[in-house]
Amino acid sequence: MKLGDLSEAQLVSHFRASFPAGERTLIGIGDDCAQIAAPEGSFIVTTDVMVEDQHFHLSWSTGYEVGARVAAQNLADIDAMGGRPSGLVASVVAPRNMDANIFLDVVRGLGERAREVGAGVVGGDLSAGDKLVLSVTAFGYCPGPVVRRDGARPGDVIAVSGTLGFSYAGLDLLSGGYVDPAARGTDQLGKLAPFIETYRAPHPPLGSGVAAAAAGARAMMDLSDGPAADAARMATASNVVIEFDRHAIEEEAWKLQAPALICRTDPVWWVLQGGEEHGMLAAFPPDAPLPDGFRVIGRVRAREEGEKACAMFDGEILRGAWDHFDSDSVH
Repeated sequence: MKLGDLSEAQLVSHFRASFPAGERTLIGIGDDCAQIAAPEGSFIVTTDVMVEDQHFHLSWSTGYEVGARVAAQNLADIDAMGGRPSGLVASVVAPRNMDANIFLDVVRGLGERAREVGAGVVGGDLSAGDKLVLSVTAFGYCPGPVVRRDGARPGDVIAVSGTLGFSYAGLDLLSGGYVDPAARGTDQLGKLAPFIETYRAPHPPLGSGVAAAAAGARAMMDLSDGPAADAARMATASNVVIEFDRHAIEEEAWKLQAPALICRTDPVWWVLQGGEEHGMLAAFPPDAPLPDGFRVIGRVRAREEGEKACAMFDGEILRGAWDHFDSDSVH
């Protein structure tokens, strides 16, 4: 059955069945707007878009993985402010000849990832087009002070939660033809499963941002474009220099030895440049206790005379590998 065989009313009924209502939803799917409670007096909001064959390939990923992935990246942005998610809205463009079961798996993946953190999927829009396009907007609230990216101070430690480089390794394994795109699970993928699965549907440690905020994090952002690019953004916003520690980065790279040997790639590159894993990058005061799951990978220092705010590794200024509008980008 193709997507065009279903009416919009039938699809909406599937949405109602698959999407969680959410703990703060007052009015959900079915009206011109949703209504979400915001007892704190304000809310935080973020949005992301994913385009077929630009951000994902349906020959590599299932519909469920695509839906889970777009939910994860929005939920991580809320977490990166020290926030908890309350609701999501999703707008979808899909080809009429798309397999309806794949489309409904996208819906299910989005809904289940939202359900895991107590957020509702409360509305959106649906249209036909040449490729599958998913645009999700997430709303949330902060139980404590909002943590921005401009608060890093000289002397702070830079710490991360979640994996580093796993998604980039998975991408290189798939794009290089080293694994069968149809392979699933440890039985078929063996020791490469964690890398392929992280690329297909990252499962970031949601809640680590809230824990970091409670522990006194002064600046934070989610690792959407990789430590090099995201640390540079934090450094620029905070007007400081962030220096990564070689020993700490090499410890992270060691976790990537299996795919690195296959792809003949220096795993340090994957660690520094790999994004789309959506763990947290946070600056903590040097005496702050780190929450579970965080480990130190660098330090913050003041800019020297004539020096620009930047992120550095081994004395070299880092530049992120991913730019949406750069034809030479590696992703």
